[in-house]
Amino acid sequence: MIIIGCDFHSRFQQIAMLDTGTGEITERRLEHENGEARAFYAGLPRPTRVGMEATGYARWFQRMLTKQGHELWIGDAAEIRAKMVRKQKTDSRDAVHILDLLTSHRFPRIYVSKPEDRDAWQLLRHRDKLVRWQTSIRNQLHALAMGEGICRKQKLWSKTGRQELEDLSLDSWASRRRKELLEMLDRLGPAIAELDKAVKEQVEKRGEAVLLMRQDGAGPVTSLAFALLVGPVERFRTSRKLVSYVGLNPRENSSACTQRLGSISKQVTSLVRYLLLQAAQTDS
Repeated sequence: MIIIGCDFHSRFQQIAMLDTGTGEITERRLEHENGEARAFYAGLPRPTRVGMEATGYARWFQRMLTKQGHELWIGDAAEIRAKMVRKQKTDSRDAVHILDLLTSHRFPRIYVSKPEDRDAWQLLRHRDKLVRWQTSIRNQLHALAMGEGICRKQKLWSKTGRQELEDLSLDSWASRRRKELLEMLDRLGPAIAELDKAVKEQVEKRGEAVLLMRQDGAGPVTSLAFALLVGPVERFRTSRKLVSYVGLNPRENSSACTQRLGSISKQVTSLVRYLLLQAAQTDS
């Protein structure tokens, strides 16, 4: 069997490869853009085990290894670095270190979601960006109206409020800004509505998300985001582990007989944390 420790970068990867049959270790650098990495892994016996740190630039690499029949292990980057004894850090030493963790059964492997779940995350992220743009545009238009003595808050987006906004007498550049902001706002509305429909379709495919929607304050977006983040809930031994993973556990700085608890740890993506807090506020 072939085992590879991989120090992955956006343009290249440094690998340390062990042939368990002969005990031979080979080190080399593989370029990505010229196809060298694809050709190299295509020529390896299957299944080859590859270990690497978690990174956001390796989706294509994961798909490639899966298609070629190889096994990819993703490791917790902080734990991998914490287990390194030497102070000197180079790409070659990082690759050898990962290989050593793999062969000594100390590799801190983490859960990796399925490709369809990662793609559903892109849906949620895209919707979140569009909603934030929509909010920003509305705030700018509301500021324009307030500058002319009109303060309607949410009523500004009603049919009457919209007409009042369009009828404001503005200078030339302010008028152009209002016109283009309104055009962008009109385009974002249908786009967000289409994404909301797609979110509901994704929820219907996932039983755990449907169950979450039975909780007060949890809508389709919150339920889908939480289900995608958690994955199989059986991988958490206790509810404390789950709360810590989501990042809603309090920070702690205790010593001796004194216990000090601070704000939440915020260890997870801000999108899910924001949605959960919004759901809690709605429930209350």
